[in-house]
Amino acid sequence: MTSSAAICCSFVFEPGDYDDEFHTLDDEIDHYARGLEGFQEVVSWYSRDGRFTNAMYFFSDMDSVRKLASFPTHKEAKKKFARWYRSYEVTIMEVKGSYSGAANVAE
Repeated sequence: MTSSAAICCSFVFEPGDYDDEFHTLDDEIDHYARGLEGFQEVVSWYSRDGRFTNAMYFFSDMDSVRKLASFPTHKEAKKKFARWYRSYEVTIMEVKGSYSGAANVAE
C-alpha cells in the first residue's frame, strides 16, 4: 500500500463451504471492485490456525466504496452469506498512512 491516505474495507471471515455460485459471484465482485476508478489494491492475511481470512480492499475515495457496496452482485452475495461463511465482519477505515520494515533474524 502506498503511504498516501486511503479507505480500507477489511473483510474478516471464517470460510464455510463454497460452491460454483459462490465462485461466480466472488469473481464478478472482485472484477468490479478492481475496475473502480478509486481502486488501489487487495491485501489478504490469514490467521495462524488458518480459520480466518482478512481480505482488505483499499480505495482512494468513499465514492468507490459506496459503488462497490451498491453493486447488485455484491448485494445478492450478501443475502446468501450464510451459505458460504461461518462468520464475517466488515470494518471500513480511513488510513492516513502506513509504513513497514523487516528485521534481520538470525537462525
